[in-house]
Amino acid sequence: MISVIIPVLNEEHALPTTLKRVQEQLESNQIIVVDGGSDDNTCQIIREQNNVLLINSDRGRAVQMNIGAYHASGDWLLFLHADTLLPENALKTIKTLDCNSRIRAGCFHQRFSKDHWFLRFVSWLHNWRCNRSRIIYGDQAMFIKQELFEQIGGFPENEILEDVLISELIVQQTTPILLADEVITSSRKFEQNGIYKSFFDIFVIMSCYELRLPILRQGFFAAFR
Repeated sequence: MISVIIPVLNEEHALPTTLKRVQEQLESNQIIVVDGGSDDNTCQIIREQNNVLLINSDRGRAVQMNIGAYHASGDWLLFLHADTLLPENALKTIKTLDCNSRIRAGCFHQRFSKDHWFLRFVSWLHNWRCNRSRIIYGDQAMFIKQELFEQIGGFPENEILEDVLISELIVQQTTPILLADEVITSSRKFEQNGIYKSFFDIFVIMSCYELRLPILRQGFFAAFR
């Protein structure tokens, strides 16, 4: 079984399409949506869905995903952003990995929903970096064996970069697989904050992290939480 864990906060617009894509390939798998205190119609939308477990949580993506994992029944945990669409047959593809006991974690290639040359470049850079370092970004739909997730202690509950931090723990234990299929991430937040400014904010954050410098909370990341 695969447990699909979706952390949400005020996602009434993006969530229905994301849930529909998962439910189309659900079979005997599990969907867990962890709400961090939405004040829009997000929770009502979840309650109206079949086969979706709603869990309320303190706010914070890492906190929400850890709580979702605690309630999960699957051998695999798949962490999915509320504005990211899985490829068709993604869950079946992950299940086929059980034939290879060495594969314990992985993700998908990523592209943005808007066809803009710079966003295509950002996705290319994103995928190239993952292929080179095996560091997984959150919008690549990370999947991991439940036993490995527990072994490394789950997501470090930092305010930002929880995806990078857990990836560093994962690569100490195994080599994640990067699947050729693409997830499609909404470009809405890049567009809202400005495509070039958003990339600059990410570049500053990641540069500070790589150089072990203090990380200032940029507006882009504030908008993503």
